Amino acid sequence: GVDIAGLNSLFSLLRFICIYPAYLNNKKTIAEGRRIPIDKAVENPTSTEIQDVCAAVGFNVLLEKNKMYPREWNRDVQYRGRVRIQLKQDDGNPCLPQFPTRKSVMLYAAETIPKLKTRTQKMGGGDQSLQQGEGGKKGKGKKKK
Repeated sequence: GVDIAGLNSLFSLLRFICIYPAYLNNKKTIAEGRRIPIDKAVENPTSTEIQDVCAAVGFNVLLEKNKMYPREWNRDVQYRGRVRIQLKQDDGNPCLPQFPTRKSVMLYAAETIPKLKTRTQKMGGGDQSLQQGEGGKKGKGKKKK
């Protein structure tokens, strides 16, 4: 007999995409595994952060903590991990219509990770005010002078 359940789980895994933190890391070159434009990438994202932002938007997410990106030379824990995200349903349609491709998911994650509370808290007060004042406050300040 064929293990139908096993086969089904195998097929549904095919609907999952893998995202390694390296794909979104602005410290990496394309050769080192970055897959999105550097100006959209994030500084050293972690697999947990990718999991957080994707789960928050409603994805079915699986964190594989001990997987390593093959091209990652740094064996440090913070560089470990891979996130599997269910991109498509069994009928082949996107699970979330706003994310039809893996690229769209990567860009979304990279855009959202810097906004995570864990990120904004880590930085000193100075950095934060800079971030919030992007364009707005800074520009006005200069004009007044």
